[in-house]
Amino acid sequence: MSPTDASDDDTPVHPGAWYVFSRPVFFGHNEVRLLRGGDELFPRLIEAIGHALHEVWLATYIFYDDSAAEAVALALAAAARRGVRVRVVVDGFGSHRSLPTLQRWLEPAGVHFTVFRPLERWWNWLQPGQMRRLHQKLCVVDGQRAFVGGINLIDDRNDIHHGRSERPRLDFAAEVHGPAAMPVEQTVRAIWTRAAFGQDWRQEVLNLVRSARPVRSARQYLRQLRILPPHPALPPGDEAPVQVAFVVRDNMRQRRAIERSLIDAIRLAERRVDLVTPYFYPGHSFRRALIKAARRGVRVRLLLQGKLDYRIAGLAARVLYDELLVEGIEIYEYMPAFLHAKMAMADEDWITVGSSNVDPLSLLLNLEANLVVRDEALTAAASREFELALTQSLHITVAPLRRGWAAMLGRGLVAWMAHWYLRLAGWNERY
Repeated sequence: MSPTDASDDDTPVHPGAWYVFSRPVFFGHNEVRLLRGGDELFPRLIEAIGHALHEVWLATYIFYDDSAAEAVALALAAAARRGVRVRVVVDGFGSHRSLPTLQRWLEPAGVHFTVFRPLERWWNWLQPGQMRRLHQKLCVVDGQRAFVGGINLIDDRNDIHHGRSERPRLDFAAEVHGPAAMPVEQTVRAIWTRAAFGQDWRQEVLNLVRSARPVRSARQYLRQLRILPPHPALPPGDEAPVQVAFVVRDNMRQRRAIERSLIDAIRLAERRVDLVTPYFYPGHSFRRALIKAARRGVRVRLLLQGKLDYRIAGLAARVLYDELLVEGIEIYEYMPAFLHAKMAMADEDWITVGSSNVDPLSLLLNLEANLVVRDEALTAAASREFELALTQSLHITVAPLRRGWAAMLGRGLVAWMAHWYLRLAGWNERY
């Protein structure tokens, strides 16, 4: 859905209007570039931060303490020292090991650094919502240049659990210039404020009390804790390329926006659907959409991980192979290195890239963010990367778990674990 789809009203767009809609809201007049891995992302990110004039907002799951991450941290610190307002929020679980180093790198320079749901003590795990992690990878510079993807701030050849490897992991991000950067900034701003509120709320309360207009100040501050409410209508939008929508999955209004955008694209596809994800255990509706697409003649190809980082994740995907293969869905396992990319293409002019996997954690629990782009050139660039990856992948033609007790036990184990993990995380609906 584009802004034109939303309304014919000429009323100026409200800054938070995109957030109210359950389907992607597209903005025109953007430039988008696909970036492969940190080798391409980090230099672009450092260059953008180096040219920042006013603000830098950054949110990530993993901000590690290796040389690749340090280069980004030094750019952030340099920006803060020259007077740029720099805000960084990291996940308390994903970045737990590197927090002391990050604080040493960033805070003396004046970077405002905070942690989303920190895990400083064992009893932090007992607090509500601790299984719902910040999994987004976002950066916005001066409200005009945004980076959205699945790439953490860690060397492509470094893995926290498995050490270094010769080949870089396969991963992607997108760089966008234009109006679509606005909702990205609003999202990072809201997350940073929620994370920081638990640390500095006392000072904020004192500031409100001392304010000449405490009630008005309180309302303004509380408004920062969430993405702003919408104006009743969006104005007609530009239809010029490139059309970009920013979609999030959170635990408030946008609970299934990313999943819905993927299912809609699959349902509307006429020729092909190509999906890349390391963790694949979709719910019933998602699987039915894939199967129905294959039945009506759409070529459906899945690129999943062959080199497993977590064996249970590999098992979760493989228990579904037989169901999908019999419907003509093609499955490939990427073999050269770890697969971390989260990307999908439909037909010749639709692509999404971001942080969301196709599993219960991403689709139902974690904070996730994707770009959805309508553009033939970007889709073609992503398709070339997809085809190249297929040449290095194992084509699965026979499911490893087909029939018998092993298959039944495997499917039962994965379903049981997914069910109880979701229950413990507070999700009680059917998946």
